[in-house]
Amino acid sequence: MRRTHLAGTVAAAGLLAAACGGGPVPETEVATPGTSAVAATASRSAGAGPSSAGPTPTPAASLGPGEGTLSVVAIDGYAEWGGVDPKVKWVGTFEKETGCKVSLRYYDPRQEEKPGDFPPSSFDVISATPEVGGRLMNEGRAAPLNTALLQGYDKIPKRLRTLPSVTRDERVYGVPYVWATNEVLYDTGKVSPDGPESLFADKGPVLLRDRPLSLADAALVLKAGGGDVGADIKDPFDLTDAQLDAATELVSSGADGRRVFWRDPVEVVQAFATGSARLAQATPYHLDVLRRGHKPVRALTDRPVTGWADAWMMSARAPHPSCAYKWLDFTMSADVQRKVSAWTGLAPANPGACTGAARRICLDYRVGTARAFRGVYFAVRPEAYDKWVERWSRVVS
Repeated sequence: MRRTHLAGTVAAAGLLAAACGGGPVPETEVATPGTSAVAATASRSAGAGPSSAGPTPTPAASLGPGEGTLSVVAIDGYAEWGGVDPKVKWVGTFEKETGCKVSLRYYDPRQEEKPGDFPPSSFDVISATPEVGGRLMNEGRAAPLNTALLQGYDKIPKRLRTLPSVTRDERVYGVPYVWATNEVLYDTGKVSPDGPESLFADKGPVLLRDRPLSLADAALVLKAGGGDVGADIKDPFDLTDAQLDAATELVSSGADGRRVFWRDPVEVVQAFATGSARLAQATPYHLDVLRRGHKPVRALTDRPVTGWADAWMMSARAPHPSCAYKWLDFTMSADVQRKVSAWTGLAPANPGACTGAARRICLDYRVGTARAFRGVYFAVRPEAYDKWVERWSRVVS
């Protein structure tokens, strides 16, 4: 089932709701790794490792006219063909402009963080979170890119282009697509938080994003507080075992049944709209939606904060590399980024997209200003990510 999209949320009589629905058109295949591909089962049983994808390829030196087809693995909402909303589509435009017919599959990174289970020769490009992208780079399943072949690459701010989540050993493996920051929202009629630590100290109900990397937000609180553990934290996504344990303990400190772990962004809007939340870990666009719904919700302005940038990556053994590069360039264009930002409520990587339907979202995230990235620790897959997953499972259980 397609999940709801925050950008589809509307205000109405004290309740903000969203619509979802739509099935795939014949040109698309809605699938998740491990459930629809026979090869995925074989890959898991054999074990995924750095050698499973073969030697790391060298970046392409030049491109051909295109192979006529392209296999895309996407996070829901990142490659739209009009199935949910006939007005929300850009895949068809790519096909017409390039002659590359798209075969589209979806995966949910919240439940299946192993798109590497897709054999590298079974897809061309994939939209990757920092966790997923880090795994693909670690396992040699992502191809290094020749950015000189990407006309839109220089339009992306250097801060995003050089993030560790898309680069490795001075090579570029991903082109940023959309990004966001985490903020602490609170109901002004219920609580007056002292600072970000209130997210973990308040009696609740408090909403936290159901994601292992949410532990980094707790690490930032520890860092600000100093002490034996916090004083040595340099990067909230690079923690020692002791620091990770302390962050886990902080998140668990208020675990009295008043902590809610959200997955769909609409859950945050609905919680504040119905008065069932005091605080929440959320995004600037959440706040904008709630304000437009006349809800008494504000955000703490404290920085630093955590953030993340999702990117498009190319398979190390892409069957259709020329069409893959055409897709990477296409998704960096202002027109596509404007559409995906307006659809998802996330900030576009290309500031040129900040017009029309995306203008308000760009204002929410300060896109194109010197303040946009100030005080933001962008997510990267931790070296000991399995430990983060294990600690987070303790919290949510």
